[in-house]
Amino acid sequence: MGLTDGPWIRWIRNWLDGHTQRVAVNGSMSKWRSVTSGILQGSVLRPALFNVFVGNTDSGIECTLSKFANDTKLCGVVDTLEGRNAIQRDLDMLERWARANRMKFNKAKCKVLHMGQGNPKHNYRLGGEWIESISEEKDLWVLGDEKLNMSQQCALAAQKAKPCSGLHQKQHDQQVKGGDPAPLLHSGETPPGVVNPALGSPIKERHGPLGATPEEATKMI
Repeated sequence: MGLTDGPWIRWIRNWLDGHTQRVAVNGSMSKWRSVTSGILQGSVLRPALFNVFVGNTDSGIECTLSKFANDTKLCGVVDTLEGRNAIQRDLDMLERWARANRMKFNKAKCKVLHMGQGNPKHNYRLGGEWIESISEEKDLWVLGDEKLNMSQQCALAAQKAKPCSGLHQKQHDQQVKGGDPAPLLHSGETPPGVVNPALGSPIKERHGPLGATPEEATKMI
């Protein structure tokens, strides 16, 4: 039984076919139009069919292709000209896959991040357009640069923690004025609800409940 036949394929096709929609603006309704693509919002089949649809994206790809939801990342080692050519061949293959499946990559968001010392920083294209090179990128809310340096990410986290630290200091000053002194946080502690950036600390020292000292967190591991 092929991928395009069988009772379950016909069931999904019948379920998706025949939908119409219209738009309401300030009480005025547009005409009904047929829905030619997409799946009903909230359907449990939505993520399942999406995974089936993009499951063959990496077919024939030479380099490493990572897929997270609707984000696609292509990674490869470019220490020779052949490495550069391999990445370009994969980009051409991805473009052909998109055309065959009647899809388009959002080329405005396609970027190239060159990493490592001595990187030749070749140029690449997707379809007929050159891809813009960048020096830093946020991936899953973590900001990293071409040198794999996370200092900017830590600085942003520390900047967000400053208001909470100032609030704790203000509360302490008010308690002191009211005759009910409270000890300040010791070095290495953070206010409850604030994640300590822990610059330069081992990863294991950042585990544990929020507000715990590094020593307490280490004992809980």
